[in-house]
Amino acid sequence: MPTLTLLAKAYNNSNIKYAEKFLKSTLKNLKVNTEICGTTSRGWIQVSISGEDEKVAMHYLAKEIGFCPTTIDNVQRFSLINGRLLGFEKSKSELRVDIGIFSPKIVDATIPLQQLQAQLTDGRKLALKKIIELFGFCENLPLQVKVSKINKEKSKVEAILSERQINQYKKWTKSLLDRLIILGANQNEIQQALRKAKLIRDIVQIETLGLFEHAVACKLGTDAEGLIPKIGKTLRNANFGIFTPRKTFEFLEK
Repeated sequence: MPTLTLLAKAYNNSNIKYAEKFLKSTLKNLKVNTEICGTTSRGWIQVSISGEDEKVAMHYLAKEIGFCPTTIDNVQRFSLINGRLLGFEKSKSELRVDIGIFSPKIVDATIPLQQLQAQLTDGRKLALKKIIELFGFCENLPLQVKVSKINKEKSKVEAILSERQINQYKKWTKSLLDRLIILGANQNEIQQALRKAKLIRDIVQIETLGLFEHAVACKLGTDAEGLIPKIGKTLRNANFGIFTPRKTFEFLEK
């Protein structure tokens, strides 16, 4: 019975319960038993899978959610990994991304400021703080990165944003629709909170970024930040971020 670590984070106990139900529902047509074993120190969900269709289930989960590499030896140059953004207090020259390496020790991927400038701001020499503000970066935001350098002896991994990730931000910016980033809630909880606050008509769609990370696309003219006090009472365990494309577009067009 292998224990695997999903590329999905749980932020609270209700997330773990939901993840267990989600797995059982998703794999219900397969002859497998699944069990949530707990989480790593940083919240990555660990699951055991056993049964006749074990390999099929593992292949499906690898494709739909992904598994943490767990060790640096399992990471190759040019690998695409759906990591989670870490806090910004440690550096003004790079972003740190948790890519699921935690054995025998935690190793994060770093994205140098120069790379972010090249990929997101057409090479303009913006400060990291400004890029964080323009693109609504927040702790635990899912980011797909492409590994560019690995130094296993020094336990260092360097990365860039993947093409898919860059295209997402281009699409979001061109849409001119505010997006409320919600971290730590499943889609059903978000829908219920929006209904309770009578905000369904103000929403275009709920985009899935991860199992417990979503972007709520607001209708043109709806201010994403204004939704937080209205749904925050219901989603008390969630954290929020804001992406305002109008500000991003206007700043980059100067």
